Amino acid sequence: MSGEKRLSCHCGAVELTVRLADGLFGARRCNCSFCRRRGAVTVTAAPGGIEVTRGADNLTLYQWGSLSAQHYFCRTCGIYTHHRRRGDSEEWAVNMGALEDVDPSDHGPFPWFPGRDVPL
Repeated sequence: MSGEKRLSCHCGAVELTVRLADGLFGARRCNCSFCRRRGAVTVTAAPGGIEVTRGADNLTLYQWGSLSAQHYFCRTCGIYTHHRRRGDSEEWAVNMGALEDVDPSDHGPFPWFPGRDVPL
């Protein structure tokens, strides 16, 4: 994948290689009931742009409601790594704060996506 970035959880058990659709442009937060509590800033991955390179067996999946969104976390340290979006099941997002050499505080403020308005 060209334009690749490394993403890892806190303990290092899970590692992904990601290719972002628009780099860090479009980073956002979501106000759905889950994302609002999680608090992560996300960026969109390019189609086919996520590869779990280490620790696939250490990822755990969380779903609720319609089960269309798929949120993945490291089962050891609990860090959210990536998810399939509920509003567009072909679109994936990654945790901006888990990208190597990226500090979200250097890039904000971030707009809010109205996820609470996306039908379950």
